Amino acid sequence: MNQTQDMTAVMRALADPTRRAVFERIVTSEEVSVVELTRASNVTQGAISQHLKTLKKAGLVAERPEGRNVYYRVQPTGLAPLVDWMDHYGVFWRHRFTDLKKLLKEIDP
Repeated sequence: MNQTQDMTAVMRALADPTRRAVFERIVTSEEVSVVELTRASNVTQGAISQHLKTLKKAGLVAERPEGRNVYYRVQPTGLAPLVDWMDHYGVFWRHRFTDLKKLLKEIDP
């Protein structure tokens, strides 16, 4: 995938509120199983598995099978395309804040 496709996959994966909640649950755990994720939500195990598949495809989580259980952990580099995209616009905001500082000093020296 190219950088635009990576960013689009991450944004789409995190756009769904249930999937975002699953991701947040994984973020707050070192590792968590599908069973634990299902117990902590009002969603079926099949739906949780589909959400995890999307998060994994976007590069946001990694899995570790152990016997009959599969454990998930955050893949920190998965957010890199989104962070890079936001940094691109950060230049715009830094410039705007600098302009705002100047304006405020002119208004109230």
